[in-house]
Formats: sequence, structure tokens, C-alpha cells
Amino acid sequence: MELSAWEGEFLTDVAGRVKTYGRAFADPDKGDPGQALSQRQALKLRQITAKAKGEPAFPKRSRGFGRKPRPAAPPADDEAED
Repeated sequence: MELSAWEGEFLTDVAGRVKTYGRAFADPDKGDPGQALSQRQALKLRQITAKAKGEPAFPKRSRGFGRKPRPAAPPADDEAED
């Protein structure tokens, strides 16, 4: 699978900043101390890596605590009304 122009530029830019500055982001509030990538940059890197491998970018997750669908109502008996 080929990467888009934006993805290629992102990877090149991040690699250059990590090589030059030791990390790819300027704001220390956007990443953990000692980390080369911010949290969003790390997420995009995982998505691009998954795309390059041909895997889905966002693996399916469980429903969590969301609402469950209601069970179907039993059919109404017409004989009970007579």
C-alpha cells in the first residue's frame, strides 16, 4: 500500500526534527518528558505503520459501556383480544 504525499511528508519532517532536536515537538506540554514524539504524533505514526502493513488503522474495539439494543417485542396475540 502506498502512502499519501502528506504521510510521506509527515514522516520525513518528524524524522528530521528528531534527528536535529532530539524530539519532534516544541511544546513540552504536548508530550511526556523524555519522549521524542507527542501523543498525537505517536498515534499518527502507528496509523501510518498499520496502513503500510495493510492492516486497519483503527482496530475494532468492544462496545464498552454503551447501550445494548432492546430485545424484539413478542408478537401480539390477536386471539387474546376476542
